[in-house]
Amino acid sequence: MSKLEQILILDPPADLRFRGPFTDVVTANLKLKNPSEKKVCFKVKTTAPRRYCVRPNSGIIDPGATVIISVMLQPFEYDPNEKSKHKFMVQTIFAPAAATDIEAVWKDVKPDDLMDSKLRCVFELPSENDKVSPQKRNLLQCFRAAPGSFRTTGSKVKACRPAVVREGQSREQERDISRSDVESKPAPVLNSSKADGPVSVNDSEKKKMMEECKRLQTEVSKLNDENRQLKDEGLRLRRSQRSEHLTSNSSSALGLESRAGSLPSLLVVIAAIFIGFFLGKFIL
Repeated sequence: MSKLEQILILDPPADLRFRGPFTDVVTANLKLKNPSEKKVCFKVKTTAPRRYCVRPNSGIIDPGATVIISVMLQPFEYDPNEKSKHKFMVQTIFAPAAATDIEAVWKDVKPDDLMDSKLRCVFELPSENDKVSPQKRNLLQCFRAAPGSFRTTGSKVKACRPAVVREGQSREQERDISRSDVESKPAPVLNSSKADGPVSVNDSEKKKMMEECKRLQTEVSKLNDENRQLKDEGLRLRRSQRSEHLTSNSSSALGLESRAGSLPSLLVVIAAIFIGFFLGKFIL
């Protein structure tokens, strides 16, 4: 028995393209459309499950409905010389009439009832033209197309045509023609919404940076003052501790001296008492 053809319409049909840089999560969308008159169960599988996050990765699509699958590539170090071997497969089956448990349906499915489509992953880096804004790209194309002077009127860019001098006209007539052409045409005025926008943004960014630098300088000066105060406080505490230590040492030394001085006088008194006692006994 031949394999059933995929009933769903996939968009994109064959490739899932992920555009870098790949330093952050990159998302590619896959549309699944059910053109039949039956409900269809789908399941999305990949050869690199740790590198991708798929939402939703399974479900049921009603007749004539469309489901958008978000395939999120996790950040990684991209090597342009390395070819991607990652692939995705979308498996589908017709949903049974009384289907309540989708997992049980997938467990009991027969291989002949399966329909699948395979997609390969393609990694792309943005080109230099993609990095330039559309407005700048249009201006560059206009300047390359016509190297003459340009005047902006509204949002369009028009080239100023030079004055044409025919044969037989004198030099003075040429000057009159060029003067009349200059007087009739206003001076080039840049569109404020197009040309002055980036300049004002740059000026505002410079002002913000200057203000930020000034604020950081004031904070640094405050920190230096606090550090100086802490140093002075530490020196003052050390000096006070030394003075207290010296006073305590001097007081202890004086106490020892007073004790040492009182000891001889006490011994003399005791000796005099004993001598008087013995003399009193001998006399009596």
